[in-house]
This record gives sequence, structure tokens and C-alpha cells, in this order.
Amino acid sequence: MGLGCRQRISRCIQAPPTPSETDLSDHVLLLSIMRGSETSHRDWDLLLSPWHLDERIEGFPAPARAIAVAGQPDPAASELDRLTVRYRHVADAVAQADRPLLLAGDCLTALGLVAGLQRWHRELSVIWLDAHGDFNTPAITVSGYLAGMSLAMLTGRAPEPICERLGLRPVPDEHVVLSDARDLDSAERDALEASHVRRVPANPDALRGALQELSVRDVYLHVDIDIIDGEDLPGLRFPVGAGPSFSVVEECLAQIVDAAPPIAASIACAWTADRIGDESTRHAITRLAAVIGAELEWPADGASPRNRPAVSGGGRGTPQR
Repeated sequence: MGLGCRQRISRCIQAPPTPSETDLSDHVLLLSIMRGSETSHRDWDLLLSPWHLDERIEGFPAPARAIAVAGQPDPAASELDRLTVRYRHVADAVAQADRPLLLAGDCLTALGLVAGLQRWHRELSVIWLDAHGDFNTPAITVSGYLAGMSLAMLTGRAPEPICERLGLRPVPDEHVVLSDARDLDSAERDALEASHVRRVPANPDALRGALQELSVRDVYLHVDIDIIDGEDLPGLRFPVGAGPSFSVVEECLAQIVDAAPPIAASIACAWTADRIGDESTRHAITRLAAVIGAELEWPADGASPRNRPAVSGGGRGTPQR
């Protein structure tokens, strides 16, 4: 992470001020200059959200120089209120970063990430790699699992619970590429078939061809590690068999980076609680991050970052390119 970006985020984490109109103008100008400059292929700003929905994940993998941006909301609030506050913190941190790479404990955190990106980008393309469709809604879900609705919410389906309160604008179906999604509920499958989301196999050539046809730009890349065959990556929270191997997923990511370099990315680290702190987990994250150009280093003791207050959710405008 660049020193300037770390200083900006750290200042917001430690003591979020209420900016004056002049301060805000200066801040927007500074970010515009930095975003307009040529960015190193390996220049990623590492952010952490060590939560699975409302569950704090102990021992969550934390690379050196990464910043944890999801603090502890009011425990007396409802679950949806707590999630909304947490994702607003994520949105604020993403909006401060030059090129965010977020390690999260679930896929629903993508709502906050995209809300933050939309402060700078009028239109986004989303490339979503996942063993699941994440396309359920409250009306069709069998389990009621909120993270299984992540992509549906991003595309404007069932926005009421969280998206409207984040100010998140729906991403048009035509701007979304969903890769794999081999494990779908019946109603979820019907919803995807009725949508205009582009579905592509987890195949490097198929992905590259789809991206070239769609001419995507301003790409947010989302990788749920359970896209990898459960036999090839043990300890997953929701393992699914008969999927692509680790090496095939790496090849898919390489094609994406070459055809449509992402401006932001996240890795949903969906391991079980007893495996999340393993050395093999850090190794897997390191491999995936390396393909998109992020070289991760880990503290010698594998320690998580200090629990610091998160970025404040108020007071800032929403500049757009």
C-alpha cells in the first residue's frame, strides 16, 4: 500500500474530522490526481473485513500493512443495522483507497466495496467468480442466508434491506459476468436464466472471450475461494465438488487481468473457523493475490491487525468520474 494512501486511511480511522467545503475540494483534487496517475500493476491497497455476516472471525488472515476497516457496531442494534454500518465503513475506506484489494469473510461485504467505488465511477463492470450464484432474494431463498443474495442485491434485486441505506446504485445485469455458479437452488437458477447476467464457465478461454465481447471497463473483480473444487482446497465453509482446480482458477484470473485489468478486487475467504488461521490458508490467498499483481507479506506470527475504530460514515460527498 502506498504511503500516501495509508496516511489518508489511517487519519480517517484514528480521528475522522468533519471536512469543510475547502478541505473536501482539496481532498477530491488530490484523489483525482493520484487516480489519474499511472498505477503500478502491483500497487494494491490492502483492506480487511474480518467478519462473516455478523460473526467476528478470530484469527482472520491479515497480511502485513493491511488495514482492518470494519469495526464493531452497536451490539444493541438489529443485525441489518449492524451490517449496514459495517458496510458503510467499508465503502468509506474503499473510497479513500487508490486501488483496493479487500480480504473479507463473506461475499455480502461486496455491497460496501461497490458502494465505495461508485463514489468515483459512474459505471462499473463486475466479474464474479463463485461456486454459487449468490442470486437468491428474500422472496425465493430456501435458507434465508443473506450472503447467498449478494449478487442479486448488487444488481438491484431486493435492495431494501441494505443497499438503499448504503446509497448503492444497482449494477446493470449487462455489466455482470458470473463465472462457474455450479451450485444453484432451483428458483435461483430460474432467476439467473431470466436475467441478463452473462454466465461463463470457469474456463480461461471462455472468460477471455466473454470479456472481449462485452468490452468491460472499470472492473470490480470478486473471487469467492469456494469456486475452487472442494477436494483441491480443504476446509471451506461451503465446499462444492466437481469444480475447477486451483491452477485453473489461477489461469482464469490471469486471463481476466490481461483482458480487463480490475480497478478493485476482493477475495471472500470462506474457510471454516478451525481452518481460517492455517498456514495453508495464507498460502492460498497469497497465490490468488499474486495472479492479480498483489504481493502479500505476512507477519512472522500470523497476528491479526489491532482492532481499531473504523472509518466514519458521515460528512463526505460522493465525487464521480
